Amino acid sequence: MLDPSRKIRIIFVSVVVLLLTVLWLAALVLARHQALNELAAETDALARQHGRVIDSELARFRLLPIVLSEYGDLAAVLATPTVDDQRRLSEKLRGLAGKTGASVLYLLNRTGRAVVGSNFDRPDSFVGQEFAFRPYFSRAMADGGSEYFGAGVLTGRPGLFLARRLGEGPDRALGVVVVKYEFATLTQNWGGDPGETLITDERGIILAAADPSQLLTTVMPLSTQDRQAIAASGQYGTAALREGRYRWLGPDRMLIGGMDEAVMVTVPVAGTNLRLLHLMKTAPALRAATYRAWGMAVPIVAGGLLIAVFLWNRLTRAARLAADRRALELAVSERTQQLQEEMGKRALADQRFRDTREELEQANRLASVGSIAAGLMHEINQPVATIRTLSENACHHLAANRLEKVKNNLDVTIAMTERIATITQEMRRFARRKHGQTSREPLEGVIAGALLLVEDRLRRQGIALERPEGALPQVLAERVRLEQVLVNLLQNALDAVEGIPAPIIALTVEQREDCVVLTVADNGPGIDPALGKQIFLPFVTGKPDGLGLGLGIAQDIMVDLGGALAVVDSPLGGAALAMTMRTA
Repeated sequence: MLDPSRKIRIIFVSVVVLLLTVLWLAALVLARHQALNELAAETDALARQHGRVIDSELARFRLLPIVLSEYGDLAAVLATPTVDDQRRLSEKLRGLAGKTGASVLYLLNRTGRAVVGSNFDRPDSFVGQEFAFRPYFSRAMADGGSEYFGAGVLTGRPGLFLARRLGEGPDRALGVVVVKYEFATLTQNWGGDPGETLITDERGIILAAADPSQLLTTVMPLSTQDRQAIAASGQYGTAALREGRYRWLGPDRMLIGGMDEAVMVTVPVAGTNLRLLHLMKTAPALRAATYRAWGMAVPIVAGGLLIAVFLWNRLTRAARLAADRRALELAVSERTQQLQEEMGKRALADQRFRDTREELEQANRLASVGSIAAGLMHEINQPVATIRTLSENACHHLAANRLEKVKNNLDVTIAMTERIATITQEMRRFARRKHGQTSREPLEGVIAGALLLVEDRLRRQGIALERPEGALPQVLAERVRLEQVLVNLLQNALDAVEGIPAPIIALTVEQREDCVVLTVADNGPGIDPALGKQIFLPFVTGKPDGLGLGLGIAQDIMVDLGGALAVVDSPLGGAALAMTMRTA
């Protein structure tokens, strides 16, 4: 039989080891659970962000065939086709495709043969090819418009085909204009974000992925019935639709490459039967959770060992001297008092920190509200003006009993309201200060895009516009945000010269060693000297009805792009602001 004291020691050590093991396992389970929850939240946020981007892209491209169907040159080429007219129109479509980001723009006649195409000068040109068998052609001829997801007959690349009939009614139709949009640009932009993003159809066939080899593969096995239906429709051409490196494990799990399990969030793509899937591997998060568990467990284990040693000494030592006991009790009491005081100080400091942080967050929220309101006021002006014009046209068509024209104008008006919603979402993202990547942008294109938004006011007010002559350099910037700054400066100049005789607005470009300076000047009354540099501060304005936010936002954008915005002397005697940009 074991000695009773030895038995007690064995039981004591066993209990200590068991308790420390339980503490370690509890810390590991807690850390893994927290890591997976954080990973799921990050995945959900990225999926919804990417979903808003693709919804915005599709909303923009759905307007393109509607606008093209109103272009008179298309109907003229279909009515009396000539080689010169077809080539001229193909070159125009090529330029439009480059500006809008569309993959291909092409025109089909009544029989489904492509007579004009933006890729007319490439080896895979659509011109002369027959597309009558494609469902988007037959649906557009019958219903006036259609959307179709599938693989290109010549390119084999998947994409969205947006088709619009030219002419009123199937019997009087001249042909169909088609816009093909591929997801390559989006997938490249998503490459810098954590995780992986896929776009699939309702059967789990991948239409967009950062890895081109995974296009037209499946994330789940296709049934024989599905394969037969796809082959019969020719939706994906000759693609084998094999199983790829992604495997569906459930509504929120995916297996990547046969080894790595990932958290998955699925977001529907608006107006389609497509789904956006964002995946983030769990292995890195679980490894980090293990390290975190060690960080949590080590202090607890160390404390437990200290307690165990203390209890062990209490059990094995028969007695302690009264003086030692009193000294120990006094030391424990003093240390306890110190800890209580330290805990009180830390609690007070923590409360102050929380109060300060809440005040800063509130200030930041108020600033964001001002930025969003200003951005919305500047950005939705053009869609609202377009809606008014379409509504007036609809009234004229209604008076002439042209109901089809009325319907078309109302359809475009609805699309414009959706565009305003898209702009609102974009401005919300700007206010959160989430920026994209800069690239080489032609300054001529930036100026042309900005002038397109204000040309109506220029004509209406009879303003003389002086533009820079000769070839303009390229700059390193984000085109949309740079155009936003230029539009803001042009609108301020338009307001400044309103009502004065012989109004003039001048754009000048100066090339320097490492930068380009674009100056917007006018012959208006100029900026009040009392305002000075304060003109860029929020709510400081020289306009009677201005908010004083536009120039502040513009200056923030230029600083983010590595440039600057400043007030300079005007050669026309009014106001002048100079945009400094990096040379590409």
